Amino acid sequence: MTGFRVAYGGAQQLYNIKPDMTCLGKVIGGGLPVGAYGGRKAIMERVAPLGGIYQAGTLSGNPLAMTAGLETLRILRKEGTYQALNQKTTSLCEGIRSAARDHGIPVTCTSVGGMFTVFFTSSRVKDYETAKKSDVAMFARYFKLMLEQGFYLPPSQFEAVFVSLAHSNQDVERTIESTQYAFKKIRA
Repeated sequence: MTGFRVAYGGAQQLYNIKPDMTCLGKVIGGGLPVGAYGGRKAIMERVAPLGGIYQAGTLSGNPLAMTAGLETLRILRKEGTYQALNQKTTSLCEGIRSAARDHGIPVTCTSVGGMFTVFFTSSRVKDYETAKKSDVAMFARYFKLMLEQGFYLPPSQFEAVFVSLAHSNQDVERTIESTQYAFKKIRA
């Protein structure tokens, strides 16, 4: 198959991608371990029992994960849910950028929906090549200082932070305050 396109999660809607196959991770199980995929008829017919590709999983169809997934969908269907999530993420990124400016630290905060990454660079990060130009040593210091304050961020500069509906505005403010503290210590 040439030109094979795979979309992950909401990429179809956000970027108008028409994939040959869609892969979904634990989000469809409300955070519990589960995954799913689906695709065009020509692809799906290659999977057993119709085709010669066998697929199975220990947690396939797990009733707990499926129930959690259905409950998650009920919550996500409520009007304003995604707007609220986007607003929390935007507020958090704006606060991090503001803290960086206060302390003269070059930061780019790249986000989409409820996920973001803080890159220690003044340049726009749009792909892996531009991400590699970030100051990973400064990220490591930031990670450790945030961890000392009770924030367990992804330990790699190249991973995303996920904001959830469970995070309150107070959580966002506390994260920004802790970032201010971390940036102050980095500059000391």
